[in-house]
Amino acid sequence: MNLLGYFFCLKQDTLIVWSEAENYDLALSFQEKAGCDEIWEKICQVQGKDPSVEVTQDLIESEEEHIEEMPETSPLIDLPSCELNKLEEIADLVTSVLSSPIRREKLALALENEGYIKKLLQLFQVCENLENTEGLHHLYEIIRGILFLNKATLFEVMFSDECIMDVVGCLEYDPSLAQPKRHREFLTKTAKFKEVIPITDSELRQKIHQTYRVQYIQDIILPTPSVFEENFLSTLTSFIFFNKVEIVSMLQEDEKFLSEVFAQLTDEATDDDKRCELVNFFKEFCAFSQTLQPQNRDAFFKTLAKLGILPALEIVMVSEQSELSAIRGGNEFLNFFYNHCMHVLTAPLSSSVVSVHVYLFLVDNYQTAQLLALILELLTFCVEHHTYHIKNYIMNKDLLRRVLVLMNSKHTFLALCALRFMRRIIGLKDEFYNRYITKGNLFEPVINALLDNGTRYNLLNSAVIELFEFIRVEDIKSLIAHIVENFYNALESIEYVQTFKGLKTKYEQEKDRQSQKLNSVPSILRSNRFRRDARALEEDEEMWFNEDEEEEGEAVVPPVEKSKPEDDFPDSYEKFMETKKGISSISSHCHHIYSVQGMESVVCSNLGLESLQVFCNKG
Repeated sequence: MNLLGYFFCLKQDTLIVWSEAENYDLALSFQEKAGCDEIWEKICQVQGKDPSVEVTQDLIESEEEHIEEMPETSPLIDLPSCELNKLEEIADLVTSVLSSPIRREKLALALENEGYIKKLLQLFQVCENLENTEGLHHLYEIIRGILFLNKATLFEVMFSDECIMDVVGCLEYDPSLAQPKRHREFLTKTAKFKEVIPITDSELRQKIHQTYRVQYIQDIILPTPSVFEENFLSTLTSFIFFNKVEIVSMLQEDEKFLSEVFAQLTDEATDDDKRCELVNFFKEFCAFSQTLQPQNRDAFFKTLAKLGILPALEIVMVSEQSELSAIRGGNEFLNFFYNHCMHVLTAPLSSSVVSVHVYLFLVDNYQTAQLLALILELLTFCVEHHTYHIKNYIMNKDLLRRVLVLMNSKHTFLALCALRFMRRIIGLKDEFYNRYITKGNLFEPVINALLDNGTRYNLLNSAVIELFEFIRVEDIKSLIAHIVENFYNALESIEYVQTFKGLKTKYEQEKDRQSQKLNSVPSILRSNRFRRDARALEEDEEMWFNEDEEEEGEAVVPPVEKSKPEDDFPDSYEKFMETKKGISSISSHCHHIYSVQGMESVVCSNLGLESLQVFCNKG
């Protein structure tokens, strides 16, 4: 390692950190300060720096250490007075502290102690009444910055009934927008709270309203956080999570409420519209229950079972209501979606018009990488739940090959999404998929990514190892044979796990078994007269799959190169006629005629003659 090419930092007396590349931050941690000092001196000696002066330390860090050493009671941050002419100063202050964890903490403490947020929201009302656009833009920056302080105590104030609509109002005035969004109008007039059974508990009702509004702020109002901001809202996510836990617990404890819901579900007098509303309520209720701890979740489902959820669902399942029937029969929707919409969804993955290097250059900004990650999440869901339609689409469009280009992305999370997509496909243990992968040599980008990752034991390394371990444990023979025959030489040096040696062992064991089986069969049965060519079997499988697909529409056309079938069969009617003349004397022995994909096949047999297959195009 050439120390001259790296920038090292000494932190906290026992930590040396540096970056090897844009995405790889490394650290050496020492138990004793003396050991850290010794290594630090050697690094400084090589780089020509004075180890006694911590020149590599960040000035902001020194400022933070100074702040940290000050007593908690000292006024660390003096907040400007809450006045209209101070809004710009307040906005600059809030924005400036976001890069410093210590200063964020101190500012949050100051805001909490002085009741500052409510004063700011009062100014918002003044600015809006005066149509003070500049002040409203500053308030947007201030409220957004306070959200990014990521403090639950501040959220309790901001999301209270008294304040939350004013917070939403501040967030309407994004300076980057020509016109403010009307979020408050949507929340108060468009979004309607529907009670399938009246909720008498006012606290529960308030919690439901609050959770909906906070979720709206997170999902709709706040812009997608940048790479530097993505962890700033973790507490907001936790706030919503614990609200949902509380809602489920409160509803679960109110057996009178749940009993009434089940009673109406099972009552024959309940009209279809009401029953549909009750079912939608239970759908959301059960979705919220996923936030519970396993033990509490078990108790939750026991409560539902005790109240009679299964008989209630049985009644719903046999309902003739058109909406419910449409939900059960989704093929029409899926046909439309895959024929008319899927190409729009996967368009950002298309690299057909540019080289791989240009494609990666175009997608490797953070926003595009996030978009692709979301698309891959949806495609992964489709692989799990739309087995027939997505299989047809993947094999027609050679989609997996395009996805695996992203294994080379500089964004590790995107490479992991691509790998997860392939893992779901392999997890189905579907031989059509397996043959598509092996014929297209689609393990190559995965193995290249593993080898390029080197000796870094990171998430990408673990995920790739898990993929191959799954193949070994599940004993997917076709994939094991392909991996060992094509890549074992590159993988055998990886010895920190036994996965690849295990694959080789499985491969050799299977070869031995096949050899023993072959030796145990009489030689006459091993002759070619009684065996069909392996490639012919593969062709028949593909023909069957294509024929099945044609019933629904577009047929599957394997996108990868194969040996040309034209070499095996006559390619013109004249050749067929010549062949036919040659076999006319034995035509009485023809025993089977069948059609596949617009071709007629006549299979003939005679004494001492092996099966003769003649294919011709229909008229």
